[in-house]
Amino acid sequence: MKGSYQAIPEFSIPDKENSFLKSEEHHYTYNDLYRFTSELNQIKKRSGWKDDDLILIMAHPSEQLVMLIAAAFLLEIPIMPLHPDSTDREIQHLLEIIKPVALYTNQDQISEQLRDLQRIVFTESNQHDFFSGEELRFGNPEGYAGCFLTSGSTGKPKIVPIKRRQVLFQADSSARNFRPSPNRYWLLCLPLNHAGGINVIYRSLLYGSAVFLSRGFETETIRKLLNENKQFEAASMVPTMLEKLLEMKFFRLQFNFKGLLIGGGPISLNLINRALTRGIPIVTSYGMTETCAQIAANPMLRSGGMYIPKQSVGMVFQPNEVEIRDENGNPLPLNEQGQIWLRGPQVFDGYTDPDINQKVIDADGWFNTGDFGHLNRKKHLFIESRRTDLIITGGENVNPAEVEEALKALPGVTDAAVFGVYDKIWGQKVTAFYTSDADNLTSQYLRSELSEHLLSFKIPKEFIRVEEIPRNSMQKIQRTELIKQYQKLK
Repeated sequence: MKGSYQAIPEFSIPDKENSFLKSEEHHYTYNDLYRFTSELNQIKKRSGWKDDDLILIMAHPSEQLVMLIAAAFLLEIPIMPLHPDSTDREIQHLLEIIKPVALYTNQDQISEQLRDLQRIVFTESNQHDFFSGEELRFGNPEGYAGCFLTSGSTGKPKIVPIKRRQVLFQADSSARNFRPSPNRYWLLCLPLNHAGGINVIYRSLLYGSAVFLSRGFETETIRKLLNENKQFEAASMVPTMLEKLLEMKFFRLQFNFKGLLIGGGPISLNLINRALTRGIPIVTSYGMTETCAQIAANPMLRSGGMYIPKQSVGMVFQPNEVEIRDENGNPLPLNEQGQIWLRGPQVFDGYTDPDINQKVIDADGWFNTGDFGHLNRKKHLFIESRRTDLIITGGENVNPAEVEEALKALPGVTDAAVFGVYDKIWGQKVTAFYTSDADNLTSQYLRSELSEHLLSFKIPKEFIRVEEIPRNSMQKIQRTELIKQYQKLK
């Protein structure tokens, strides 16, 4: 399958006078980006970096970080973004596999293991060759955009090399749904050490539109931006961010807003309905680091006249392909649940660890996502559970997202996480952590209320109230942390 894809999508270099990046403090045009790109190119030449040499990024969100990510893509310099609070152990594990030539950071303190790396420092000097933009092209599709870590919500993160081809196809597919206009903003409030946040920069660069950087997620600030500023046309969020906005009674989107992309985790039917009631044009999607973010998405959902099943994540973008297979790798018919396999130009070629690749990529280039779902007769994809989240208890499969949604719908429950713990009788015991703003919730009450919505084997056998549900920077539940916390309580 590799090498047999359709023609690589083509994009034009944006006009230098158009807006590229804005924050509450600063505004930059594409001309500013091209100046910045010239300085990075000068650093590359002076340092003697080779074409495939990779730069490591450990930095908090900033305007300069956004400029660096865009400039590196223009110059075909691969990047590897890490969480700025990565531990020495995590860094050591990565350095055993990846050999970066330089480090960009905006932190005062860095790990001892990184002190020998060249530090990238920008002076904003004009003493270098200047790119006008005309010299740049979006080429080298089989070159690497960078290496990215899986989110690691269920275990040790894996290293995913992402090719420029994947970025180009992903941007082209997303544009068929909606595409922000030049000088219009795409709100960036996701972490910049994951593919989801970085793809906002990549897509804006390829579309010639602009990024608005929000360094955090302060709900009132975000509400005002999306409700009052007519230059905003798009935003990318995880479901918990949308939940926080919908808690604000007067949250609406201004008329020119095109699409709110929701990904990074399961989105409940209740959340979809609440968004549609407000007239919010949400785009529910499915993707992962290995597919360079979304590889399937619904057309924009607007209030009134639903034309697709609400809980579907839409159709897989062509020319990518999807199959649902059983545990032996045999294709299943429509409407039968199984493991989701993907193949196509958006799908990565393999992890840095060849031992993992042997288990998840077959001889024909199909990738076993480890996620479970089904296709209906119109080839709409439905996600039942993500990767190793599935709980098997007494021979029955339990989707924790379904139980979490039912729990969070109960009065007094503010958040919930459901997971399986070893049990000698059941194999796994369905267990729930929950947070609450009420003092009178009992296990008996919760069990009784859930019995009206769930089959008996799906109802947690143990309910534990906690102060906070552990989540990572993408607001995904850290399920390995759930097990650790559970074990400490026992």
